[in-house]
Amino acid sequence: MAFPSQAKYVIIGAGIHGLSTAWHLAEGLKASGKGSGEDILIVDKTGIAAGASGIACGVIRNNYFQPAMRELMAHSVDVWESDPKAFSYHAVGYMQISAESMRENITTIYEQQKAIGYESVFVEGADKTDRYMKDIFHDWQATGVTSVLHEKRGGYANNTAAMYGLADKAEALGVRILTGVTVTGFVTDDGSKAVKAVETDRGNIACDHVVVALGPWVKSIWDMLDLPKVVNIKGADGAMHKDVPMWRYWALEEGTLGIDPEIQKTNDGKMPPVIHIDSSAPLLSDVDGSLITDKLWGIYYKPDFNFGGIQGGAMPYPVKKDADEVQVDPYGVESPEFIVDDNFAHMWCSALAFCQKRFEGQIKHYKNEPSGGIGCFTPDSFPVFDNFRDNVYVIADSNHGYKMIGVGKLVAEELLGEQSALLKPFRFARYEAGELHPVSNSPFPWS
Repeated sequence: MAFPSQAKYVIIGAGIHGLSTAWHLAEGLKASGKGSGEDILIVDKTGIAAGASGIACGVIRNNYFQPAMRELMAHSVDVWESDPKAFSYHAVGYMQISAESMRENITTIYEQQKAIGYESVFVEGADKTDRYMKDIFHDWQATGVTSVLHEKRGGYANNTAAMYGLADKAEALGVRILTGVTVTGFVTDDGSKAVKAVETDRGNIACDHVVVALGPWVKSIWDMLDLPKVVNIKGADGAMHKDVPMWRYWALEEGTLGIDPEIQKTNDGKMPPVIHIDSSAPLLSDVDGSLITDKLWGIYYKPDFNFGGIQGGAMPYPVKKDADEVQVDPYGVESPEFIVDDNFAHMWCSALAFCQKRFEGQIKHYKNEPSGGIGCFTPDSFPVFDNFRDNVYVIADSNHGYKMIGVGKLVAEELLGEQSALLKPFRFARYEAGELHPVSNSPFPWS
C-alpha cells in the first residue's frame, strides 16, 4: 500500500476500539450513502492487537455496580453474540462470588440486571452459596463468601483471534489498516482547534476526523493534543477538588497454570463459566500454609485452550509514579518493569486451591513466563468517550477495554451525527459537574 496523503477518518490504534469503530463506521457510511470503508484509515505503530487487546484475559461480563457501565456492557455483549465464530467468543457465562461486605452492592447489580433484561441468577447466604457452587463444581471449598451472582450471558473471547475477526470485517468493507506508523503530532489551521492532518513518522495524513483508540497509550496522544493534564472534580459532598491529575497507571497481574484446561469441566461435563471470587477469609499459602493476606482479596480464572491451561488474574496495583514518568513501552511481556513476579504466582495459585480442591499442589505447573501489562486510568477509573478539538474523538477506556466491543458501534453512530444515550454518562464534563459514577466496595478499581 502506498502511504496515503489523506483520509476522511483517521483512527489511531488497531486494538478493540479502533477496529470496532472502523467496522461499524464503514457499515454506517455504506448504509447512509455518506461514503464507504475506503474513507477510513487505521494507523498503528506496531500491528493489529499488538497492545492491551493482544494480551487481555478476554473476560466478557456485565457485573458492574454502576448502572451506566452495566447498560453499556449489556450492549457490548449483544455485539459479541452477533458473530461468536468470527470473534472467537465462548458464551459460557460469568460468576461473581462475593464476601458479605459486597452483598448489598451485588444485590443492586442483580436487581438492575433484571430491570434491563440481562439474565442472571442470584443466590444469597453462605450455605446456599456453597450448595450452589458444589452443584457446579463438586470440589468447591471456598469460604468467606455469602452470595453468588451467576450471569448466564457473557464468558470470554480469545484475544488476538477476536481482533483479527474484527479486522477482517473492517477490511471486507474497504477499511485500510496501516501498521508500522507512529503518530508524532497534529496539524491545525491558524485560529482553529480542529485537526486538519495527522503527523506521522512517514508523512502527514490530511483528514476530516480523528479517532483516538489507544488504550494504555492514550496519554501520549492526549498530551500531543494539548488537552488538560489536570481536572477539577466536584465531589459527592459538593466540594470542588482542584487540579486532580488526569491520568494514572495501574499494573495488571495475570498468568496461566499450565495444566489441561479440561480439568475445570463442571459436574455435568461442560465447560464452566468464568469464575470471579472476592473473599474475606484469610488466604493461606498452598505451599507452606503461611498467611498471604487477611484483607479482602479477589481473583478470576477460566480454562482457556488458547492460553494452554487455567488462565486468569488478581487485583492490580497502582504504579507509584507520576504519570509523566511512566514508561509504557516496551509493553506487555517485553516490559522490564511491569510484569508479574513470583508473589503473584504464589498468591493466585494458592487462591485457586482455596476455591477448588483440584488445584491443590498445582503451583508447580504455573507457567513461569512474562505476563502482565499496565492500564491507563482516568481520575475516577471509568472511561471517557468524548469529542475534543472540534473533530477529535477520544476513546479512553480506563482499562475496561476488551469487553467493551460495542463502544465502537456507538462511537461510529456519533461520528455520523447520532448522539448516544449510553455514552453520555462518560463525557469529560462529568468531572467538574460532579456527575460521577457510584463507587463499589470491590477490591478491583474497575468494578
